[in-house]
Amino acid sequence: MTDQTVISFSNNGPANTGLQQWDEIPAETLVSGSPVQRGHEYFSTAGGTLTAGVWDCTPMEEQFGDYSVSEFMIVLEGSIEIIDQHGTVEIFKAGESFVIPKGLPCTWRQTEYAKKFYVIFDDPSDLNVPTDSLRPIRVDLQMALEPMGEQNPDLFISDAPDMNVGTIYKDQSDQYVVAIWDSPPMHRKPANIARNELMHILEGSGTITNADGVVFSFAAGDTFMVPIGMGYEWNSTEYVKKVFCSFTPNT
Repeated sequence: MTDQTVISFSNNGPANTGLQQWDEIPAETLVSGSPVQRGHEYFSTAGGTLTAGVWDCTPMEEQFGDYSVSEFMIVLEGSIEIIDQHGTVEIFKAGESFVIPKGLPCTWRQTEYAKKFYVIFDDPSDLNVPTDSLRPIRVDLQMALEPMGEQNPDLFISDAPDMNVGTIYKDQSDQYVVAIWDSPPMHRKPANIARNELMHILEGSGTITNADGVVFSFAAGDTFMVPIGMGYEWNSTEYVKKVFCSFTPNT
């Protein structure tokens, strides 16, 4: 077995270890609370530029400051409040997902226990966008999607599908993207995926087969990561809709 495999995410971490307690959040960064945070990192690139996993934490409120990374989150339990530089409060509850762009001046507040899946891009470059224009971005699962255009039929075993996409967030480097995608049934020829991608399936089901022939079955409600370079044969016999967070290195 030489090929990479799909990484399935569980709300409670791996069955053999569960969620492990992480380092304490420094008291000087807090307004209130003595939070206990736990988690499991399911995925990390070399150097930790991109990381993804599951995290939970007891109630707390952090000091106001600039968010140091770009982060996509799916709230699994509880709720999270983000207070931006204008004093606007956005509350994100279980079942919702959102993005905090790097550099957003904000306060993170939890009035209750919360759990999330996350994908973090720790972009080492300097920020080039005015922070006053930044805001937390709620994922609208009902947003209108745009046709992706005619697909190359040579890439498919099935007929080339009419796929649609709606971009929610793209970072300043054009590497880190959060979007919603849908497609009618399709069967894609085996290839190597050119990006790291977390997928959360909203509707439908299907399979992804790697180059070793290992078949991963997915259905609505599943969350999983496909690492860059993995053998990738997508086969879905019904309509599929997903929200995804992808990272495509530009070098």
